[in-house]
Amino acid sequence: MAVLLFVLLSIIELGFMVREILTSSAKKEWTRKRMVINCSQLVIFLIMVLFPGIDLSFRFTAMLTILIVRIAVSLIIMLASRKNTKLKNKASIVLSAVISIVLIAVNLIPAFVFADYHGRTLTGDYSVSQEHAILIDHSRTEEFEDDGSYREVPVHFYYPEDCDEKDTLPLIVFSHGAFGYYQSNSSTFMELASHGYVVVSLDHPYHSFFTKDSQGRTITVSPDFFSSALKIGGSEDGTYSEEEIYSVTSAWMELREADVNFVIDTLKAAADGGYNDSWFFTEDDRSGIDAAIDLIDTDTIGLIGHSLGGATAVTVGRRDDISAVIDLDGTMLGEETGVQGGIPSVNEQPYTTPLLCIDQESHHRDIAGEPMYVNSVILRRATEGFEVGLIGAKHMDLTDLPLFSPVLAKNLGSGDIDNGKCIDTVNGLVLRFFDCYLKGEGTFEVPDTIDLNGNDY
Repeated sequence: MAVLLFVLLSIIELGFMVREILTSSAKKEWTRKRMVINCSQLVIFLIMVLFPGIDLSFRFTAMLTILIVRIAVSLIIMLASRKNTKLKNKASIVLSAVISIVLIAVNLIPAFVFADYHGRTLTGDYSVSQEHAILIDHSRTEEFEDDGSYREVPVHFYYPEDCDEKDTLPLIVFSHGAFGYYQSNSSTFMELASHGYVVVSLDHPYHSFFTKDSQGRTITVSPDFFSSALKIGGSEDGTYSEEEIYSVTSAWMELREADVNFVIDTLKAAADGGYNDSWFFTEDDRSGIDAAIDLIDTDTIGLIGHSLGGATAVTVGRRDDISAVIDLDGTMLGEETGVQGGIPSVNEQPYTTPLLCIDQESHHRDIAGEPMYVNSVILRRATEGFEVGLIGAKHMDLTDLPLFSPVLAKNLGSGDIDNGKCIDTVNGLVLRFFDCYLKGEGTFEVPDTIDLNGNDY
């Protein structure tokens, strides 16, 4: 529909241009007609809003704004030119049409880049509410700032809104990937909450694409982190030694693990005894946060993360109070303890928390084919370890991004598969695993691979 809108508005511009070149209107007449054209384009846009595919969300906000601004500008020019009887220059007529089409295209970029995505159909019995807060860790100063401020970790709650007040539910904590965002797997959070879980997705400031702090400032990803992650991610050519990679990635993991540990401890303290001075939220948000906190069963906690967040979940998952861990296509960097002879050494302690790894096709092959790879080692040492490869999937297919922005997902890594089927498969596995190990429902089994290109399991 965005393409159709662009075509219609462009046809109007080109038709107006041709007509004016052939008729040679005076400037005062041209500006009046320009005003009519701009108003007609706004009317077309508003009519198309009534149909699926075009709405007043962020995808079309810029388009609506520019259409209104152009009407205002046209009105000003029309009033200023009401006595100008000179013929409108043909070159300026062409230039006006070109500029108009470029403006339309630029302001439709969000509609071209992002899809009309409203989540997946929930299969649980509960409606889901959302809330957010910021947790301030007074034991850590923010290493990305030089003003002595404390580390802040935004948290976002997804929880059943119609539970019995006496119910307590398992807590799931999610950690996003590098340059990720707390909503990267929102369909997963919604699905879990609809089945009776309290899900808390946190932002890792300066590792996330963007977030906000307690002062309302937008915090974007650190350029240093961004560039180093890209360089290390593409270092298969041997540009960086294993020692250099370990030095950088271990610092990433230390920061992220501290964030998740802090969030878990703060949530448990709130569930057991109320809020402390780490909490920052508005009074308008308090009732929702109260409702979510009151539902948390601190004896049943699960962790999940994507990519670097999956690695974080695995290492934090060694805590005694964690009952289950899911790693979505993450290399377990936190389980590397150093480098010896150019080869990463791996934590020798058995992994006793039930662990599920859901991996893209190529990552699955690495785990199956490289016995000394960190994920392979940890899975072998796991008391209850499961790994499944999604055939046809790539890295970003284990998130909602391909459904939210197919363009971005293709550039970051998305396979030629049914993306809806893929994330539904992921969410189904996640739900069955947590149901088994957090709610004690049934047993958990998973095949070695799931073929997303046709063969169901």
